[in-house]
Amino acid sequence: MAEEEVKKTELEDEATQVVEAKEETFAKSGKKSKKHIEEVKAEEERLARKEERVALEAAGEKPKGAAPVTRPRIERRGKKYQEAYKLIEKGKIYNLQDALSLAIKTSPVKFDASVEVHVRLGVDPRQADQNIRTTIVLPNGNGKTVRVAVFAPLDVCKAAKEAGADIAEDEEFLKQLEKGVIDFDVLISTPQYMPKLGKFARLLGPKGLMPNPKAGTVTMDVAKAVAESKAGKVEYRVDKQSIVHIGLGKVSFGADKLLENANTFFDSLKSQKPNSLKGTYVKSVFVTTTMGPSIEVENLYN
Repeated sequence: MAEEEVKKTELEDEATQVVEAKEETFAKSGKKSKKHIEEVKAEEERLARKEERVALEAAGEKPKGAAPVTRPRIERRGKKYQEAYKLIEKGKIYNLQDALSLAIKTSPVKFDASVEVHVRLGVDPRQADQNIRTTIVLPNGNGKTVRVAVFAPLDVCKAAKEAGADIAEDEEFLKQLEKGVIDFDVLISTPQYMPKLGKFARLLGPKGLMPNPKAGTVTMDVAKAVAESKAGKVEYRVDKQSIVHIGLGKVSFGADKLLENANTFFDSLKSQKPNSLKGTYVKSVFVTTTMGPSIEVENLYN
C-alpha cells in the first residue's frame, strides 16, 4: 500500500508540474511573431501528450506508443540455441575437459563447427613487453585447410612447392597483388624479399597476412615454415581489449584431441607471461563453438 501511495503522489506532482508549465507557456504567448506562435503550439502539444500519459499511468493503463518491454537476450535467440543453453549449469565454472565435452554437445549448428577458446588477460597491449604475440603448432591441427603462399627467389620457391606450398612465385606473385588478388591464408617470405612487399602493407596488413618474424613467416628456412603451416601452425595475439582468441579445432575432433590442442595452447600462453606483469595474468577463460553458447572454464594458473 505504501508503494502505491508514493506512486500516486509522484503522479499527482507530475500532473501539477504539467499544469504549471502550461500556464507559464500561455502567459508568454502574447508575442505575435510567427516563430513564437509555432513554438507555443508545439509546446502545448507536448504538454498535452505528457498530461495524457500521466493520466493513463495514474489509471494503471499503458500509454499509447510506449516502448515495448525488451525481452531477455536468451529469449531472442533461436530454439536450438536455447535448448543448448539449458545444458549449461548457470553459475557453474567447468574444468577444461568437461567444458570441451559440453561445447561439443551444445553446438546448435548442422555443420562441423569450430571450437574456440577466449582468454581475458591482465596485460596492457599498449606496452611493448605485454603485447603478446606468438605461434604454436597444434598437435592435431585446427581442422582448416590452409593455403600457403611463398614469395621468395625461384630456387627457394622450388623447395617450398616440394614442402607443400600452394603458391610459390617470384615477380609473378607481385603482379597478382597489384591486381588485389589474394587466394592464400598464410604468406611466407625470405628477409631479402620483404622490402618488395612494403607497398602492399595496406592490402595485406588489415587481413593479418603481412609476413612477420614473430609469427615465423619471415624466415630463410621456408620449407620448414610451409610444413609447419600445413601441419596446423596457428598464430595468436592479444587484441586491444586484452583478449586472446584461438580456434582449437572442430567439433568432429572429439574431446580428447581438443583437450590435447588446448593444453598445448595454455602451456604456450603460460610461457608468454610478461616479467613486468605484477597483477593477475589470466582473468577469465571461456570455451564456445561457432554460434554456440559460452562455457566458463576454471582459471588454470591463478
